[in-house]
Amino acid sequence: MALMPSLPFFRAPEPAPPPEVEAASLRSDRFRLARETDWRRLEAIVSALERGRVRRISDTDLLALPVLYRQAASSLSVARETTLDSGTLAYLEALVRRAWFQVYGPRTGLFAWARRFLGGEWSAVVRALSAEIAIAVAVMLAGVAVGWLLVAADTEWFYALVPGDFADVRQPGATREALAGTLGGAEGNSLAVFATYLFSNNTAVAVLAFATGFAFGIPTLLLLVFNMALLGAMLWVFAEAGLAPEFLAWLSVHGTTEIGAIALAGAAGLHVGRAMAFPGERPVLAAAAEAGRRAALVMVGVVLMLAIAGLLEGYARQLVTDPGARAAIGGAMALFWLVYFGLLRRTPGKPSREDRA
Repeated sequence: MALMPSLPFFRAPEPAPPPEVEAASLRSDRFRLARETDWRRLEAIVSALERGRVRRISDTDLLALPVLYRQAASSLSVARETTLDSGTLAYLEALVRRAWFQVYGPRTGLFAWARRFLGGEWSAVVRALSAEIAIAVAVMLAGVAVGWLLVAADTEWFYALVPGDFADVRQPGATREALAGTLGGAEGNSLAVFATYLFSNNTAVAVLAFATGFAFGIPTLLLLVFNMALLGAMLWVFAEAGLAPEFLAWLSVHGTTEIGAIALAGAAGLHVGRAMAFPGERPVLAAAAEAGRRAALVMVGVVLMLAIAGLLEGYARQLVTDPGARAAIGGAMALFWLVYFGLLRRTPGKPSREDRA
């Protein structure tokens, strides 16, 4: 039987797309071609910013960045509703996301932020809370006086104010020699446990004093009074034995920093409470939010001060045993903070090209 000649492979033609699909594809292509130049320009600017090459970007491009970003975001919104090109849609989504971080995201790194914060921003915020700081310091001094007077009137108050774990040698009626033995250095310092308690307690008080400020500052004031009453009670015990200067010198090594941090935390809480009690013409929530942002900056510095106090307590107070030297360290730290907050001022200058970006 004769074989049939082989025929070439034949593929049936694909059906033409519906007219409406073809028209939509044409509109999608026109949409992309009409805007692609601006998208590419925005991508070049964003890529340069991501690589830290701000100085290679012209001032014209920097000024056009927000406009190009808004145009790209608008294009993305339209593309999600109309375009049939998934590649264009994915490109726009990635581009808008990257551009958003350059327009609205943080423009400085951790070290740049720390330099700006410690270089004057923190001290400026603290000075803005001078009235609240004065109130907090006055309330804390009143707390010390309350603790002193209560124990002086009835020594049973000492056990109500000071935790029982610390009422062994350090209690009313203790001898001078026994109390003096607790003020030693790293060797045989039985007051170290009390110092650790003070640090952890004061850290908790600092956080609570700020966190409870929203209740018009009333819990903040009560916390400051109660916390310092403990110190007043302990101070009375050492004063009765004639050791008040030695005790204050022991405490000042870390206390000027630690108690200063509590005062700032209390002032931050009072600032929020005052804004809620007296919002002025603003809504209460708006006034509280603005005060909260300012107080939060103060609390960042409070954490730093507490960390420094912990180092002073763990090393300087243990290694230095002479009361005069201890008082000098405490006084130097107090002077440092006063000078820092009083004299260090942030000087506003002309914004750099990085800031304008």
